[in-house]
Amino acid sequence: MATAPAVLSVNVGAPAVLREGRAPTGIGKVPVDAIDVADPGRKRRGPSGEGFSGVAGDFIGSGRHHGGADQAVYAFAREELDHWERELGRTLAPGLFGENLTTVGLDVDAAEQGDTWTVGTAVLRVSAPRVPCANFAFRMQERAWVRRFAERGRGGCYLAVEQAGRIVPGDPVVVEWSGSGLAIPLLLAGWMGDLDAAREAMGHDGLDGESRAHFTRLLAKRA
Repeated sequence: MATAPAVLSVNVGAPAVLREGRAPTGIGKVPVDAIDVADPGRKRRGPSGEGFSGVAGDFIGSGRHHGGADQAVYAFAREELDHWERELGRTLAPGLFGENLTTVGLDVDAAEQGDTWTVGTAVLRVSAPRVPCANFAFRMQERAWVRRFAERGRGGCYLAVEQAGRIVPGDPVVVEWSGSGLAIPLLLAGWMGDLDAAREAMGHDGLDGESRAHFTRLLAKRA
């Protein structure tokens, strides 16, 4: 019997220095009892270069690359953590990949840009793929981690906050499909340099502005 889509864990990160001499990061998230989510506004940098999360109390180390309205909340499927546990031969706790929402019974990577999720008292909108970064690779300490994670094509998704609210473990996830055709794995492939994926995404009117600008630069360089 299939598991109904739900939140397994809600996770928040505190600032931590992974590499000496580098700025702190909040990628190491741990489960908490509840999270409050709200629109953090545009992507920007704070006084120390930090970003702004949509999750209260969640630290974002780099405002240049992370945080802001379209990266307010990050969701990842427990089933994918289970896949990587088998692949890597190690235990992967909820939040280890930096996700705020660890889901169960939901194919997060079937999401399309523009889908809406009602979770707890919040309404979230699927906005962007998670693009693996150097801090993620350093945290995992696995060979060629960025490439392996990206090639899997199931990196979870970022969500914007349409309606502020509270989310707790066990909350059901109710999905309203947008039908945009902008599948999150397609966008991830484009962000990782796949020209065909970038071209396909550019053919959709609903593509977000940041992705369109990035893909335009990518295609211009490769022309």
